[in-house]
Amino acid sequence: MHTPRNTQKTPVKESHEGGLMGHLGVDKTLELLKGKFFWPHMRKDVQRHCHRCISCLKYKSKIMPRGLYTFLPFASSPWEDITMDFILGLLRTQRGFDSIFMVADRFRKMDHFIPCHKVDDANNIYSLFFKELVRLHGFPKTIVSDRDPKFVAHF
Repeated sequence: MHTPRNTQKTPVKESHEGGLMGHLGVDKTLELLKGKFFWPHMRKDVQRHCHRCISCLKYKSKIMPRGLYTFLPFASSPWEDITMDFILGLLRTQRGFDSIFMVADRFRKMDHFIPCHKVDDANNIYSLFFKELVRLHGFPKTIVSDRDPKFVAHF
């Protein structure tokens, strides 16, 4: 069975977009690749892929910067306004977790720390979000994150 070219998982695509730490840019993607692969014109291929990446073009634009920081409005009730972030690069637990998906309620300042893997993709994090948060508190009205391209695109 033939897979269309743009959906194939190439080493460049996998290194650039894989896991929670996706969309790293040319230098970091190249560094990851060099640990496992080598081919002529490797840098040129990585640059071409990174400069054509739709998520990077959307969320890492230098032509249209995001603007000045603004204060967030005050949260009015529990679990309607949340913030999310990841704590990466921890020691691996017995169950294989090496990262934490952190979600905080902006009203009560209550946090959920959800174990995850650094290589989890947006689908896995989305599932964890529903399993661990929406199940307990319902879906929030607003979500503030560090605007990770992969995460924003998925949510």
